[in-house]
Amino acid sequence: MSPRPRARPRPYQKRERARQEEATRRRITEAAVELHGTIGPARTTVTDLARLAGVSRMTVYNHFPTERDVFVACSSHWAAAHPFPDPSGWVSAEAPADRLSRALRELYRWYQDNRGMLANVLRDTEVVPSLQPVMAAIWPPYLDRVVETLARGWVVRRSERTALRAMLRLAVEFSTWQVLTAAGLSSARAADRAYQMVLGATDARPAG
Repeated sequence: MSPRPRARPRPYQKRERARQEEATRRRITEAAVELHGTIGPARTTVTDLARLAGVSRMTVYNHFPTERDVFVACSSHWAAAHPFPDPSGWVSAEAPADRLSRALRELYRWYQDNRGMLANVLRDTEVVPSLQPVMAAIWPPYLDRVVETLARGWVVRRSERTALRAMLRLAVEFSTWQVLTAAGLSSARAADRAYQMVLGATDARPAG
């Protein structure tokens, strides 16, 4: 008598298993977001992730074989919930000075709202090698796009163009916001001071 063929998993069983796997992956990702925002990536261990997500260490490795995999999932999840200020929204301000003022206020407000995660991740990028390529693909390109948007429309001597971009980059850096607010300025006042810094440090003037 030949053995009975093994029953194949039914479609609904496959769907339920996939749903459970996705839920587990999401719990681990959310645990990473919480830990990175509180203690930072450098201090977060697989044991920490497993404990907070309510899974085993092996389950963490099954979903995220490498530390970099965790960082990619964490950054994507966090960015979706805390979208970066969109430079394309500032283009409607035709005068470059108005665009700069608006951008700095919006960006500094976002820095204020997300200071814990930003401070931890930017700090730990310097000491966590697997985090560096993840951040290199996200943060510098974003700031480059911001500076490119803000640099348009100024009347400036050729010799001062590099200085203008350098001052714009300094103004939009998270570390600049940190220094200004640590000195006691509100985010709004810090944005105003950074705006004045850009105008005062070069001979750039709005067109027209």
